[in-house]
Amino acid sequence: MLLAHKIELRPTEEQADYLNRACGSRRHAFNQLLAHFNQDGVKWSKKEANTVYKDIREQFSWYAEVSQRVTRNAVDDLHNAFSHFFRRIKNGEKAGYPKFKRKGQHDSFALREKPKFDVDGRTLRIEKLKARIKLRQGLRFTGTPCQVTISKRAGKFFASILVDTSDYDPKDQQCGSVGVDFGIKDMAVCSNGHTFKANQKLKHAIKKLKRRQRALSRKKKGSNRHAKAKLAVAKLHYRISNQRLAVLHEISDYLTKNFKVITIENLNVKGMIRNRKLSRAIADCGFGMLRQFIEYKADFRDCTVVIADRFYPSSKTCHLCKTVNNELTLKQREWRCECGALHDRDFNASINLDIYGRDTLQLDLKPYTIAT
Repeated sequence: MLLAHKIELRPTEEQADYLNRACGSRRHAFNQLLAHFNQDGVKWSKKEANTVYKDIREQFSWYAEVSQRVTRNAVDDLHNAFSHFFRRIKNGEKAGYPKFKRKGQHDSFALREKPKFDVDGRTLRIEKLKARIKLRQGLRFTGTPCQVTISKRAGKFFASILVDTSDYDPKDQQCGSVGVDFGIKDMAVCSNGHTFKANQKLKHAIKKLKRRQRALSRKKKGSNRHAKAKLAVAKLHYRISNQRLAVLHEISDYLTKNFKVITIENLNVKGMIRNRKLSRAIADCGFGMLRQFIEYKADFRDCTVVIADRFYPSSKTCHLCKTVNNELTLKQREWRCECGALHDRDFNASINLDIYGRDTLQLDLKPYTIAT
């Protein structure tokens, strides 16, 4: 199994300078190749790209200051970009023609050959760099490192190391099924009573973010102060992103580690964001990313994810007598059924989703097997 572990780097000034030059060299090579194939009458061909790359390398001698594979891999990157472009055209999707790389945006480079790098404890060696780079933590997986991608974000460098490993085994503690209702008030409400509180990380930092963005708007573009203010904004966005991801990983890890069957809603996130009053709160929750995390971790842990129909009335249906309350509004957090039962709308929805999943799979699984 191929798994990647992304680790923050702790480079010295000399090492950071090398990493910046490597990112710049890869970006320059990519842009030079794309400029060539943007000319009239020049069609994309990987074979021709290899020939053009040799000419470019001779023209710009400073490419030799970094590992040859840094710039050479720009050919593969452009090949992937054109392959996806042609695939989307064939499928009738929005094409998305390859774009030129901009400095400071998604700066990265990759070494895809095993002899070009190695990991030893909490250090990383890459070609043409004498000293080993310190890693913030050791590699999580044992196995053979296949490639490393160095990226830069908010002034920090990261190494994403792809490892061919057999470490990952499904946990034996999985049992039963669970339904999960997503929301803004509570991020996730499980049918076993476990609740994850709201994940409003952007809301908590919005005042600080506004101050930093106002400070950035007053700086002259191209000046050192503008660069410093821009970095401050990027660092805050990075912190918010990390806080959001931590919660999403916590929820997805809990669900996939403890349950064999997980039923979630098929939310129309794009449609929900059109609500002017709730759009920021909905975007801050990261519902789409949470679904991705649950699905890929479920594959690792060999559990099943059931996606309920988008129009299934999980909140409006009484899980006891199956009566549907069509008068229920979004404001109402609790409602009483004709049968006399008083329901919390989110918890009731999670129970209905669990029933939906077990009925869909026609499995005789015991619900709510883990204590709250």
